[in-house]
Amino acid sequence: MHPHPTRHSVLAAWLLGMLLQLAVAMSWAAVPHEKAVPAYAEEQTILQVEKDTPQPGLGDADSGRRHIDRHYIKPFGLQPEMDVLLQRGGNTWRTLRNGPIATIAGTILLVVPLLIFGFYRAVGPARLDRPESGRRIQRFTLWDRVIHWATAFSFLALALTGLIIMYGKQLLIPLMGHNAFSWVAILSKYLHNFVGPLFIACSVLMFFTFLRENLFRRWDWDWIKKGGGLVSHKHVPAGYFNAGEKVWFWGGVALLGIIVSVSGLMLDFVNFRQTRYLLQWANYLHVGGAVIYIAASMGHIFIGTWGTPGAYEAMRHGTVDEAWAASHHALWYEDVKAGKATAPHGRHASQSPPAQPAQPARGSDYA
Repeated sequence: MHPHPTRHSVLAAWLLGMLLQLAVAMSWAAVPHEKAVPAYAEEQTILQVEKDTPQPGLGDADSGRRHIDRHYIKPFGLQPEMDVLLQRGGNTWRTLRNGPIATIAGTILLVVPLLIFGFYRAVGPARLDRPESGRRIQRFTLWDRVIHWATAFSFLALALTGLIIMYGKQLLIPLMGHNAFSWVAILSKYLHNFVGPLFIACSVLMFFTFLRENLFRRWDWDWIKKGGGLVSHKHVPAGYFNAGEKVWFWGGVALLGIIVSVSGLMLDFVNFRQTRYLLQWANYLHVGGAVIYIAASMGHIFIGTWGTPGAYEAMRHGTVDEAWAASHHALWYEDVKAGKATAPHGRHASQSPPAQPAQPARGSDYA
């Protein structure tokens, strides 16, 4: 077994990374400039016009003069571009955002569900190696489930409102008219802005909750080489989480989470000397990262529901059947039987409730 990094060292490293991401973005925008930072070469600013006018009643020999500023807006506070009259980069951003970016994003979000459906029809769901035993093993604690669903529901709220902001004009105005859509758009904007920080907090908590179980091990490479047995239906031995779940954790929760979180904060709180140019690039990253995140989450939702029967019940109720554990996570199941498995949050498996006979399923539990 490989030694585990200490919880304090991992926490410090992750927080340092987040702080560096925020510091680079904010400090770059906060560098003082003698002139406003131009977003593009075509940017035009309101120039200060100084006109020397003799003071009334003073002779030509008197050197006293006064300066009159005309057609000038002076920057104030934390706004570095208050003297910008025309920033043509905004038109470039709008053209890209409403044109190629919206088209590519919409295509991805339409094609991915079709590919998932085709895969399901061609391959079918994962199967168990043995009949269910009727004995249950605790897999997720109450905290695990609460933080997972809090993150999931806030993510779904952001995805829905983000899609309304992105495509609402084209899709909803023909259905509900301008007046009704204006209220939908306003509510979507405020909900998106307020739920965003909540999603970030939940993502951070979920990252540290499941970090230890998502560290890669030597047996994960074998799982990747065999594609997890998704097509062949031959189960590859896996630990508490398999390699596919770990890729989702590091690529989705961690990497894409950082991209959409940092760019979203820059767009949500605009009074930290962000230039228009920086905000436009933040919007590119936010839209691109969110679209990939949503598409990847479709695969995660499929694997956790129809693709792997029993996985949803595990995250809903916290327990799995012994046959399910032995089939999908054989290495973890063997450790549980031997009393060597370490459950989430450092709790030893021997402190977990022992396997119990399954209770009769209630209709509402599987609605």
